[in-house]
Amino acid sequence: MKLVGFVLLLGSCLVSSVWSTRTVSKFITAADQDRYQKIFADGLASSDLQAVYFSSVNLVDKAPDACSRLDKVYTESKYNDFEKNFYFSGAWKNFGCKTDPAKVKKTVEAALLKDSNSAQEVYFNLNSAKYLGVTVDQATKTRLAKNLQTILKKDDSLNSLGHAFAVAAELGASGSFAFDRVEEAFVQADEVDGKMLQFEGGLSITALIVNSAFKLSTVLNKPAPINADQAVKFASYFLSRSSVQTPKGVSILLEALNTLSAQKNIAPVCVKLSGNGQLLPESPILMVKISDLLGKPLSPALAVVSTTITSKTTNQALVSKVNLVPSNTDASVFTYNLKTANPARGQYKVDVEAGAYKQTLKINVLGKVKVSSLEIGVGDSDSTSAVKKHSVSYANKLDTELAADSQQKIVLKVSLVDESTGKPLTVHQAFVLLRNKATKEEIIFVAEADSSKAYKFEMDVGARSQDFGHKSGVYSVELIVGDALISNSFRWLVADVSLKFTGEVAKETANTARQPLPEIIHQFRAPEKRPPRMVSDLFTGLCIAPLVLLFLLWAKLRVNISNFPFSLSALGFHLGLGAILALFGVFWLKLNMFETIRYLIPLAVFTFLCGNRLLRTIANRGSEK
Repeated sequence: MKLVGFVLLLGSCLVSSVWSTRTVSKFITAADQDRYQKIFADGLASSDLQAVYFSSVNLVDKAPDACSRLDKVYTESKYNDFEKNFYFSGAWKNFGCKTDPAKVKKTVEAALLKDSNSAQEVYFNLNSAKYLGVTVDQATKTRLAKNLQTILKKDDSLNSLGHAFAVAAELGASGSFAFDRVEEAFVQADEVDGKMLQFEGGLSITALIVNSAFKLSTVLNKPAPINADQAVKFASYFLSRSSVQTPKGVSILLEALNTLSAQKNIAPVCVKLSGNGQLLPESPILMVKISDLLGKPLSPALAVVSTTITSKTTNQALVSKVNLVPSNTDASVFTYNLKTANPARGQYKVDVEAGAYKQTLKINVLGKVKVSSLEIGVGDSDSTSAVKKHSVSYANKLDTELAADSQQKIVLKVSLVDESTGKPLTVHQAFVLLRNKATKEEIIFVAEADSSKAYKFEMDVGARSQDFGHKSGVYSVELIVGDALISNSFRWLVADVSLKFTGEVAKETANTARQPLPEIIHQFRAPEKRPPRMVSDLFTGLCIAPLVLLFLLWAKLRVNISNFPFSLSALGFHLGLGAILALFGVFWLKLNMFETIRYLIPLAVFTFLCGNRLLRTIANRGSEK
């Protein structure tokens, strides 16, 4: 049982941000950066031209064969021509390739001379030219601006506006018209839980609009398109997507965070606890990390970082307006030693102020628990007399093995105190665990605190027999104590006890109840009893009698068959009719309905056709006479 880990996890759940001003509670960590470099390395080795481009933008170490692979990936790519040219030219420049991309350059130059159908196409063509060193004169810029205005009249979607802002930033004064559409774009942002802002389309569209709008406002020397509160909400959204797994996603995420961090007047910063917020009693050092969105120290450095720490229990200030000291090892971490304030065990609210940045955090000051006394004993379950108890010192185990049968009970009582104050202490978790030494099976009971804050456990052996599966044997007794506000949670083997259960009948019944039931096999209803053979034969004869009578009457009356037409249709009809009658007989004797229908259908069709032709023949003869 990872008791200490569980307690620290419980404690960390209590450490969170309450309110903030221009601050967020998350940043891109070093572990995130390492993972991103792995994503870029995989992207560089892939056959996806887009992944290769975005990896080339961000990867520190580039492969020596990157340029030769780039030509192959470009040739095999299925992207549109203007997209392929953009990704190729960008990667070609980032890799520093020495080859002459004359064919691609010629294609890009030709594309710039004609109007494009979308803002995205204009963006890709213009930036391809920039990567390849193609000169774009003022006349071309003016024509691109007019083309872009025409496109926006037909398509003013968020994707189109985002690419238009990026193109306008490259056009300079010729693209100033696009800045009038920036506010129109940002009002379409969706707010999530009052904490985040994003655009429909997710990370790609949100990053595109934020990056391009800020780039445009910078080029035109215009004020920032959003305020500080909106910047915090956009930053919160981007940081919530830090688990992105594609080269493009990671690249545009980092670009957006860098864009927001560069806006000194509105840029949010991260203010959070450095560590898990659990302050140990022997070294209660508060550590607060203040960094930009990428985890880097702020520049210029903060002059003063102060804090006020208030007890959540008494609502009294432990310290007020004290200054935190910059760490010697990390410029983004500020510390304060609470040892002189002698903080009591409990939860505290930490108000951090650093100029325009304010954040409220929570910390736990841990204490140490001490076992004042522990007694364990066995007595009669139906007796109110005192139980013979044995005292056990902490960390030791009772020398003698206790024994209890189904007529007795086990009693354990422990007193816990705060090590620093000596006062009785209550904890979140106080359990008594019994483990069968032979089978290793465990059962856990909760120890309840009494009026004196001492924890007591009492178990009637006979009443709890079923919980143990009626398995007699030697059981170890362990005390487990844990709390989110103590630093020395422990698990203590107190004693061994031999338990003897009775009620084998109950055990057998319980075991039987847990056995699988007999398999249920479906049986059809037995057929009805058939009548005697003589009765069946009698009724069969009665059924055949009309047919026999028919033949006798035909013989006596001498049936005239001189008019019988000896033709194929006549013979076929009568043979088919006879076959159908025979089939009915066979059906009665051995066939089922489906088999009978299968044979009946072709016979019926044959008989119908022959009968139809026979009737036509007879009708023709009658008309001739």
